[in-house]
Amino acid sequence: MERRKIEYEELVKTKIPENTKEIALARSYGDLSENFEFKAAKQMQSVLMRRKAELEQMLHNARGTSFENVDTSRVSIGTIVTLRSSETNKEETYTILGAWDGDPDRHIISYQTAIGQALLGHKIGETVSLNTEHGMAQFTIVSIQSAAPDQTAPPPTLPTESVVETAMAE
Repeated sequence: MERRKIEYEELVKTKIPENTKEIALARSYGDLSENFEFKAAKQMQSVLMRRKAELEQMLHNARGTSFENVDTSRVSIGTIVTLRSSETNKEETYTILGAWDGDPDRHIISYQTAIGQALLGHKIGETVSLNTEHGMAQFTIVSIQSAAPDQTAPPPTLPTESVVETAMAE
């Protein structure tokens, strides 16, 4: 939640004012119908305002979650779950965190994902079915631990002007 607040502050205090200056500068070049800089700046303004509205809505609805003193008798938000494939005996570990904490490359997943939902509430020794790239597979829960407080993903970044320019060129 703090990362989202920081992102919102940067957006409101830095990025939107910078974009306003870019629009004013581009407008000063004259003929807006042929002014690529103006069109790009207005496109970026649209992206920034949409993100601002999204962040305002998210922050308004958000409730902070503390992952301290997590119940490890069952898979829950704030736990690290180790699964063993019934087919290959290979183990995989997932950290189940909040809605904004996903980082699939590091096996950190939101409780809202399909895997998170499939695991929630299960105990050690129980078997769960998960959809893998090879179809449905059976996994046994071999351990459940409390997640460390720093097991979160970095904040997402806003699109850069080059992304907007590329989109406008297409």
